Amino acid sequence: MSIALLIAGRSGEVWHCHADDLVAGAVETLATRRIGALPVTDAGNEVAGIFSERDVLYALKLHGAAALQMRVRDVMTAPVISVSPEQSALEALALMTRRRIRHLPVIDKGKMVGFVSIGDLVKFRIDRIEAEAEALREYIQTA
Repeated sequence: MSIALLIAGRSGEVWHCHADDLVAGAVETLATRRIGALPVTDAGNEVAGIFSERDVLYALKLHGAAALQMRVRDVMTAPVISVSPEQSALEALALMTRRRIRHLPVIDKGKMVGFVSIGDLVKFRIDRIEAEAEALREYIQTA
C-alpha cells in the first residue's frame, strides 16, 4: 500500500506551526491537540523541520524555562526527513526505524499533503498481517 492510499481517507487539517512561533505556543498546540509532533513551516510555507515532544525535552534540559520563549526554529529537528505519496507504507516504516523518528511529512511537488506517524504505519502493518492470517484460515478451512 502506498502512503497516498494510507492518507486518502483522512479528513481534517494537519496541525502545524511556523518556524518563528514561540516554543510555548507550539507546546500549547501539542498539548491541546494531544499530538506528538508538528510539521514546521517557513516563510515560503514549505516544511522546514519537525517540532516534537523530544525537541521540547532537549530544549528544556539545555535552556530551562527560557526555552519556552525561544523560537521553534531554534529547537526543531531539521533538516526534515519526508516521504512522497508514491512510497510504500513499508518503505516509510523502514525509514522511520532506521532514522529513529516517529513522524514524517508527506511531500508532493514541494507541498505537504499529509503527515504520518509510526502509529499509523504500525496499524497498517498489523491490519495487513491480520487480513493475511484470515485469508490463510479461510483457505485451510475450505481445502
